[in-house]
Amino acid sequence: MAMTLDLNRSTTISDDETLLAKVPLRVVDQEKIPSRRYYDKAFFDLEREKLWPHVWQMACRLEEVAEVGDYVEYKILDRSVIVVRTKNGVKAFHNACRHRGLTLVEGAGNCKTKGFVCPFHGWRWNMEGENTFVFGKQIFSEELLDKAELSLVPCRLETWGGHAFINFDDDAPSLLDSLGPVAERLGIRNPDGLKMEWWYATELPTNWKLAMEAFMEGYHTMKTHPQLQDLSAFNPYGPDADGPTLIQKDLDSRGHIDLFTRFLARLSSGMAGMVHSSEVKIAESLAGMDLPEDPMAAYGVFLDRLKTEIHQQGVANGLPIPDLNAADLANPHRTVEFLFPHYFLLPFYGSMSAYRIRPLTPETCLFEIWSLAFLPDDPAREPVKAPIVLPYDSTDFPEIPRQDYENLPRQQRGLHAVGFDYMRLSKDAEGLISNYNRLIDGYLAELDPAKLAKAQHLTNDGFEHPIVDIGF
Repeated sequence: MAMTLDLNRSTTISDDETLLAKVPLRVVDQEKIPSRRYYDKAFFDLEREKLWPHVWQMACRLEEVAEVGDYVEYKILDRSVIVVRTKNGVKAFHNACRHRGLTLVEGAGNCKTKGFVCPFHGWRWNMEGENTFVFGKQIFSEELLDKAELSLVPCRLETWGGHAFINFDDDAPSLLDSLGPVAERLGIRNPDGLKMEWWYATELPTNWKLAMEAFMEGYHTMKTHPQLQDLSAFNPYGPDADGPTLIQKDLDSRGHIDLFTRFLARLSSGMAGMVHSSEVKIAESLAGMDLPEDPMAAYGVFLDRLKTEIHQQGVANGLPIPDLNAADLANPHRTVEFLFPHYFLLPFYGSMSAYRIRPLTPETCLFEIWSLAFLPDDPAREPVKAPIVLPYDSTDFPEIPRQDYENLPRQQRGLHAVGFDYMRLSKDAEGLISNYNRLIDGYLAELDPAKLAKAQHLTNDGFEHPIVDIGF
């Protein structure tokens, strides 16, 4: 007898297990992820059907639609949505002419004057989604031209942190109910005030999940990013490590702070938004400040002063940089924040990097990276409206993502190797990979939406996160 699922009811553990047992390639052992999840077409198609239509997706930065009439197209697999700023706020519509289904827009533009015009037969809509023109109305049956029938179909949209998010499921929990505590942790850092400094995109020959997982743990830094490891004063791993321990024991406090400042400079040049060049200059300007003799105490004094200067100098220049010390006291600071299912914000101090990953095929994805910073209003500065699209192996990418892009296609190929049935995870350092994969299983099993939202609260976390019980 076929089982039907009422999404409005709470499910018991037994119910959950029954539903989860039907998910192919399910994560059964929390420390082992089946390799076929990253290339199996049937699993990819199940994600297309059960995951993407029910999750909040970062559709655009609000600054992409800054003026009335500005619109952008957001695409996910075979679906396309128009995000547009109207006189009444930002809205979203499904991108299809109500006549014969042609996509009305591609890319970005402004529709304030002309509205949306179908290039096939010339039908038109205003920015509010209302039909304004049908060529040769007299040749159509009257009932086909009903106003409600001709209006563009709205898509659910909510905003947070300078972003517009869309969801195809009108019954899904709200955006904030889905984000959970990560919204508060990031919100006090004022992501609304950030602006795009640059935006890159590439097609990676890598499954979308695999592309994300390189940014869910720092365990790879030693080998993949040796330029950062060489400038690191701490060792988070190893048999003698009980939490971060100093590995540059021959340096005095001044030497440690000089090393850390060089680390910030290398992170900035290799990653851009994560540490802005202006923040590096402030760190370098503090080279002569008084420091305690104890290196660990010196780090505390230096970081407190650095964050104070970034905040105060920013405010003096009219920038909405939050009080970073207060922000760190209010919430534990994570330098990588994951927003399920496909978006990352990486705050170090004031500025941030951002990643968005979208599936294209079982073994390809679209990977976008932003540098976001608190920038002064400058009429001469050309606003960023579209990504610079590069080959994934382009040397024009910043150093750090370029090193990750070198690994990911090789990992995708390696997953097909005979005898490689699953990835083996550290329960302490690579737990986020397990947590979010099990949350995907919950969506594929069509578990109760409230339970999925609660699990998402536990999954929306930083890297170096342990495996946790997400509730199913």
